[in-house]
Amino acid sequence: MLLEDRTAVIYGGGGTIGGAVAREFARQGATVFLAGRTRAPLERLAGEIADAGGRAECAQVDALDEESVNTHAQSVAKQAGGIDITLNAVGRIHDQGTPLAGLSLEDFQQPITEYTRTNFLTAKAAARHMAERRRGVILTLSTPGSRLSGPGFLGYGVTCAAIEAFSRILAGELGGHNIRVVCLRPDMIPEALATSYTGELFRRVASQSDTTAEALLEARAQSATLLGRLPTLDEVAAYAAFVASDRAGAMTGAIANLSCGSLMD
Repeated sequence: MLLEDRTAVIYGGGGTIGGAVAREFARQGATVFLAGRTRAPLERLAGEIADAGGRAECAQVDALDEESVNTHAQSVAKQAGGIDITLNAVGRIHDQGTPLAGLSLEDFQQPITEYTRTNFLTAKAAARHMAERRRGVILTLSTPGSRLSGPGFLGYGVTCAAIEAFSRILAGELGGHNIRVVCLRPDMIPEALATSYTGELFRRVASQSDTTAEALLEARAQSATLLGRLPTLDEVAAYAAFVASDRAGAMTGAIANLSCGSLMD
């Protein structure tokens, strides 16, 4: 198993991507600590992982609140003996689809402020404990919006670019402590439409073009990707487990292109 005897904290563990990665981490031998604002989905996922023979615990954590994040990280490190891996898969409702002329300053700034805040707080809390043992992997999450241009996603596109820059610079900050930082950049995941807050965003954008979110994603898959499809949750989760493992021990400061070729690096 890739992650045997590792301790992983998944912020946003009740979400679609966070949940998929948590399942795969547990399947690969990690003990998974699920953190999120709402306890019920975390408990359901922890039960699923336990039923499959894995180990998972959950806690209600506000990943935008420094005290909440620090207290939880301290509790995990004390219980497990340290923290080996973190993934910030926190999702926040934000504006997409509004062009510049109709976009307020508050709606533009909101995702930038909230996503960079949560990534900073969770990385700092985990790094403190990783540095003590001189090992660790911090995973962040972005989208191709960081590199694309077009109307309606100005705030979130800038957000994703900021997360990627944060991840690269953080890798330099923490490399001397043998802590690796990798940003995962999947394109839109069709399976997330039914279970993620992004489904609401895509449906709102699609309605402005008199189409459906499903049709919008299918059109993107066919016209904008080299593989003629979009990534699956299993693919993203499997890559996350690999890059968090010792098999990817030479990788840090990287932006992992999981876009099925909608972007080419």
